[in-house]
Amino acid sequence: MSIFNKILQKSKIKSPWLLHYDCSSCNGCDIEILACLTPIYDIERFGIINTGNPKHADILLVTGGVNNRNKHVLKNLYNQMPNPKVVVSVGSCGNTGGIFKDAYNIIGGIDKVIPVDVYVPGCPPKPEAIIDGVVQALEILAQKTAKNQTVEKEDVG
Repeated sequence: MSIFNKILQKSKIKSPWLLHYDCSSCNGCDIEILACLTPIYDIERFGIINTGNPKHADILLVTGGVNNRNKHVLKNLYNQMPNPKVVVSVGSCGNTGGIFKDAYNIIGGIDKVIPVDVYVPGCPPKPEAIIDGVVQALEILAQKTAKNQTVEKEDVG
């Protein structure tokens, strides 16, 4: 592994970029996620930057239940993200479909379409819970990055 790749992998852990996607939520969770970005809760203290481009994102933060219209968009966003990547499902709707799970157009939670690494419960979850979920995602991202480094070393050697 080149020195450039080592620096790149280490920087991913220390300053991950986060992509937020709203999968038909009621906006309760989205408001709490935006509260995390304010100086009161300051999720940026962990080096996290909110981005709008999936090709730059390390963490995908998803709210709302998946329906037939947005499942393709969600899968497309997930596939555009570089590896290693972590998915955080926020709120009851993202986890299970929530109060909308019996609606005709709701498939269910995020895990019906893409793999989820961290579940943040609540309706809506408090900003502290969302930050805790993102911190768990950072730990998983570090593990996945370390795993990728060992696989690359084995491929080279």
